[in-house]
Amino acid sequence: MAERAGVEVRLENLQRRYGPVTALNDLSLTIAPGELVALLGPSGCGKTTALRLLAGLEQADGGRVVIGGADVTTVPANKRDVGMVFQAYSLFPHMVAWENVAFGLQMRKVGAAERKRRALEVLDLVGLAPYANRYATQLSGGQQQRVALARALAIRPKVLLLDEPLSALDAKVRSRLRDEIRRVQLEVGITTLFVTHDQEEALAIADRVGVMNAGHLEQLGPPTLVYTRPATPFVAEFVGLTNRLSGEVKSGMVEVRGTQLPLVQPNEPQGPAIALVRPEAVSLATDGNLADGPLVGTVIAVAFLGATSRVTVDLGGGVTVLAQMPTSAAAGHPAGTRVRLALRDDPVLIAREEKASVDA
Repeated sequence: MAERAGVEVRLENLQRRYGPVTALNDLSLTIAPGELVALLGPSGCGKTTALRLLAGLEQADGGRVVIGGADVTTVPANKRDVGMVFQAYSLFPHMVAWENVAFGLQMRKVGAAERKRRALEVLDLVGLAPYANRYATQLSGGQQQRVALARALAIRPKVLLLDEPLSALDAKVRSRLRDEIRRVQLEVGITTLFVTHDQEEALAIADRVGVMNAGHLEQLGPPTLVYTRPATPFVAEFVGLTNRLSGEVKSGMVEVRGTQLPLVQPNEPQGPAIALVRPEAVSLATDGNLADGPLVGTVIAVAFLGATSRVTVDLGGGVTVLAQMPTSAAAGHPAGTRVRLALRDDPVLIAREEKASVDA
């Protein structure tokens, strides 16, 4: 498939309301040429609305959409030169795979021979060349979604939009196809917006992840940064698992159950707070002093996750802590084991009690 340079996409101060509900509140986002940005967030956060405004499927109540330097805010969807892949494959059952892929080219008055050539070319790109003459009913769900991706790419759009394209697939197919989408996107070099509620997908596939909440971006950055340095308590609790441990901020540190931890934001006001501690920053020991203490408790559950396991420890008083570790290490701490916890001195975010109910 002929490569084309990606274009810059800008969403500028977008606003969208549905009656009294504000779906987007002054959203601004710039996607660099050839970049893949994933928008991640809970249902109703505005991520799909942002994609639909970029696609031209809805009109903004305020702000601009700019593609490749051109203001397309009022341009109809069929004139915006974008390719779209949705959760529903929407393949034509009476057409074989290559004919489905070529449909968009037919609408653009591309000649029959060229249509077929380009359809077969892009099917080869997504690894489906041997299935070009099969009907949709003869293809698996993952294969049908690849056909949908090929159809979006066949028109050689400036921008590729992916709206939860993998959520209807089983876990193993989803993981494999996620990697395939990334490979194809990098090979073609197309600017891409990927919308998902699945944090693993977003962290695995994107150059940058935007975490949305209530119509605005809470944080936008590389996946590793969003996970290890969340900008807000909402991001910390939405992306990955987080232990909420009561503590007190003192002199740029937070004291949690007798342990001093550094803060992501050292200028936090002093006083009671909730420290947000990742499970992988918690380790367990069964040797030494296991007398009652602030970090001594009993293992009440071990969840096997494959290479890793998640251990739940009851510290008493209604406080439980999750620790994530290699399964080989977790095997030494079965349910009922008395253990002592240690908290790694990673910088942590804190949440105040009055904010916790809002950000949860």
